[in-house]
Amino acid sequence: MTTRRIHRRARGAAVVAATAGVLAACSAPSGGTAGGAAADSVVIGVSTEPDTLSPLLGYGKDGNSKIFDGLLAREADLELKPALAKALPEIGDGGRTYTYTLRDGVKFSDGEPLTAEDVVFTYRTVLDGRTNNTAKSELDAIEKVRADGDDKVVFTLKYPYAGFAARTVLPIVPEHVAGDQDPNTGSFNTEPVGTGPYVLTGWSKGEKLTFKANPDYWGGAPKVKKLTMAIIADDDVRATRLRSGDLDGAVLPPNLAATFKDDDGRKTYRATSYDFRAVTLPTGNPVTGDTAIRRALDLAVDREAMVDKILDGAGRPAYGPLPLDDDWFARDVARDRDDLDEAGRVLDDAGWKPGKDGVRAKDGRRASFTLYYPSGDKVRQDHALAYASDAKKAGIEVKVESGTWEVIEPRMKSAAVLAGFGSTGDPDFGLYTLLHSSLAGDGFNNMARYDNPAVDEALETGRRSQDPADRKAAYDDLQRALVKDPGYTFLTHIDHLYVLADRWDGLTTQTEPHEHGFASGPWWNVEDWQPKK
Repeated sequence: MTTRRIHRRARGAAVVAATAGVLAACSAPSGGTAGGAAADSVVIGVSTEPDTLSPLLGYGKDGNSKIFDGLLAREADLELKPALAKALPEIGDGGRTYTYTLRDGVKFSDGEPLTAEDVVFTYRTVLDGRTNNTAKSELDAIEKVRADGDDKVVFTLKYPYAGFAARTVLPIVPEHVAGDQDPNTGSFNTEPVGTGPYVLTGWSKGEKLTFKANPDYWGGAPKVKKLTMAIIADDDVRATRLRSGDLDGAVLPPNLAATFKDDDGRKTYRATSYDFRAVTLPTGNPVTGDTAIRRALDLAVDREAMVDKILDGAGRPAYGPLPLDDDWFARDVARDRDDLDEAGRVLDDAGWKPGKDGVRAKDGRRASFTLYYPSGDKVRQDHALAYASDAKKAGIEVKVESGTWEVIEPRMKSAAVLAGFGSTGDPDFGLYTLLHSSLAGDGFNNMARYDNPAVDEALETGRRSQDPADRKAAYDDLQRALVKDPGYTFLTHIDHLYVLADRWDGLTTQTEPHEHGFASGPWWNVEDWQPKK
């Protein structure tokens, strides 16, 4: 789970059943196109839906929104490119000013022109303390933003921030529509207006979102004229619907994606990611708050086995929040498969002694805690059960329970959660909100309520320094500190798997963040797809 979470609510069986009923009503499969729809229509099955479609509350903040555009966007290789801006920003004052010139002739989908004031309104509203955007700390570097005429926007930063340009993929909102509304409760959250390649035409909560191509899109009218995102929480149902032809594509876990490998009419796409699974270890819990327990769990877990058995090889062991193949990863924090002997020594030295039932205890307290995972998420369930099995070998009892996020969220302060996080791009993007003590308990930010002064210092150095060597040293220090004092047990980095009907050209994948399926996936550039000849 993540914050900021666009993918927040796991749905139960009742919603799955309702979804199946609604979407099945489209019509029978025909000609390899979902539900017999037109050849220029695409239906994608995803597991979750956004809470909101407003960028003011966090929607699309990492790019790839189909309704909106940012000043910049990302190429397939994640390099930044101009979007609403004509060019990459002009940087001045030692990295403290960023000036963007807007592209000529861009209009919102209601026909009104984009202006610099819309950009100013968007950023000022996100940063307003009254706006319920839990990602606003990501824009902490901004001191002020102002318009310079109709087509220029100037950002002044409090300090040079190496990752700032990548933050300006944030979608831009029209002031003339959203300006008179409460950003937290206004109709814009479900009836958005943007400059993007698609326009929302309908949203049946828990069922589907439908979009039509924006014929006046500044980047050219898309060839895919209708896009439907079908919300199907259950992995098996999604796979069945894809196999029957009701869906053109779907995000699937590895075991189900593998069942399509010999299907000549469909292609499987595999995207590497920063997306990791981890167990939050709340500091307020007397068991998970004990550093010895946390270190022992870190030593006891068999990450390689999780990759092999749960992910069917579609992932990598996670020795921290950054992937093994990331340039910022500190190589010396990788460990052997597991080390139960060392885990036992750590617990013995801290006074956690084995009990008659095999569970350790200290001062009359058993080494036992509850671990929640979201209902319907088989991959997280399997991670949770494997984690509990590994913990048991070290004498720690982990009681695994499932629940909806409505059940889990009130318990996150004291109960462990099988969570998911990870942001692409600069390491500051994923690490600050995960670990900085100032964000402890702030929604899905710092869910473990982790508080380590050395880690805070490294995060501030990494955020504020312009020197790549200083930043690398800071993030190396941070990763080593997490080994000594882990606030989470990092388990695996997950590759994302998608299966789609082979009807379109131009499909590629990017290295993806945790939030995937709805915005990320081979459809990240659906506006550029071309029908196969």
